[in-house]
Amino acid sequence: MRAVVQRVSGAAVHIGGAEHARIGRGLLVLLGVEVGDKEEELEWLCGKVARLRIFADGDGQMNLDVNEVHGELLLVSQFTLQAGTRKGNRPSYIRAARPEEAVPLYLRAKQRFSELVHGHVRSGEFGADMQVELVNDGPVTIIIDSRLKE
Repeated sequence: MRAVVQRVSGAAVHIGGAEHARIGRGLLVLLGVEVGDKEEELEWLCGKVARLRIFADGDGQMNLDVNEVHGELLLVSQFTLQAGTRKGNRPSYIRAARPEEAVPLYLRAKQRFSELVHGHVRSGEFGADMQVELVNDGPVTIIIDSRLKE
C-alpha cells in the first residue's frame, strides 16, 4: 500500500463537474492498494499518517500531528501510485489491486482514518474520474510505502 500525504490548507474532489468533498486545513491522502495488501499494512499506514508530525508548533517547528491542529483528512483512491516504470515509457499497473480486492481495503482505510482523526474525514469515490484541487501548504509532501515501512 502506498500513500502520498500532502499537508494542505484546503483540498476538494470534484466528480462530473460537481464538488463531491472538501476539507480545510489538514491532510490530503492519495492511496494506492497493491495486490496482496492486508489489514496489517492498512493498520500500519493509517496509524503512521494520523501520527505524522508535519504541522508547525508555536515555534514554527513541524512537531504537531493532524489531531493537534484540529485538522481534517481527505482520502482519495489512486491506483496509479502502484505504477511500474522499469521497462519502456508506458507505466505498468499490474501491481495495483483489482477493485474486488482494493475497494474493501479503501473503505476500511476511510473507516480507520475516521477513528484516528478527530476532525472531518472525507473521501473521493473509488474508480471515479476525479479532479482533485488542493493548496499544498509548505509544500509538504510525504510518500509512505507500507511494505517498506517508510
